Amino acid sequence: MKDRPQWTECQTYLRSGETLLVRGLDRLAGSETMALHIVHDLGERGIGLKSLTEPDIDTSTPMVRAMLGIVAVFMRLRVDTIRDNTTRGLAYARAQGRVGGRPTVMTPERLRAARTLQAQGVSLTDISHSLGVSRSSVWRALR
Repeated sequence: MKDRPQWTECQTYLRSGETLLVRGLDRLAGSETMALHIVHDLGERGIGLKSLTEPDIDTSTPMVRAMLGIVAVFMRLRVDTIRDNTTRGLAYARAQGRVGGRPTVMTPERLRAARTLQAQGVSLTDISHSLGVSRSSVWRALR
């Protein structure tokens, strides 16, 4: 959260026993996980949180704090399920012979030309310029 200077400055003004009033949770954090992290940190410091657009969000009450904990559990389950499904989907695609990602710019012809130029002592930078590809693409292909 180092890239949020206004939020950092806001935190320096907040004191224990105070309540931070926000227009909406979406303005406070970019994701549910970040919002829960912020709510937890504020709670640890004894600072409440109240939202104007979500009237049921007032962390000064024990019931809302408990419900946010339950929401956090379900959010973690959602993230873990998405990650697990993605991993299984990628494994299945690999088993079917499919490879994801962007296709390489180093065609077999370019690779042969790069090897020939490298054998002649031409630098990677010059090889990349003559082939019209990036230096890193040439470097990866010749490794």
